[in-house]
Amino acid sequence: MFVGLMIGIVVLIPQILPASDILVPSFWLIFGFLGGITYIAYLLAHIGIHKNPEAGVVAILGSVIVKLIFCMAFVLIYSIKAKESGLLFIVNFFSLYLLFTVFEMYCLLRNLRHQNLK
Repeated sequence: MFVGLMIGIVVLIPQILPASDILVPSFWLIFGFLGGITYIAYLLAHIGIHKNPEAGVVAILGSVIVKLIFCMAFVLIYSIKAKESGLLFIVNFFSLYLLFTVFEMYCLLRNLRHQNLK
């Protein structure tokens, strides 16, 4: 549901502000990469939480670190290959990174809260 909402917002931005270049040309590549890596990090943390509930925080931290390392590698490779505006790419990438990470943490902490109530 969150990803669908994000896609809807991104599709509406060029229609609301047609004369501005807010999105980089390869925005959907960034969106797909961050969506995929967030899903993988969420699954890793979710499995870690359910295997050993006492180590739930360590599983969450590990998934965030794995996501951060892959994202840094993506930014490095993309900035070497692409000849676009660096500032626009950084704003697009890190705004999406922040939104996906907040959503991931919200879902994982909600799972931990449900386990603490048992």
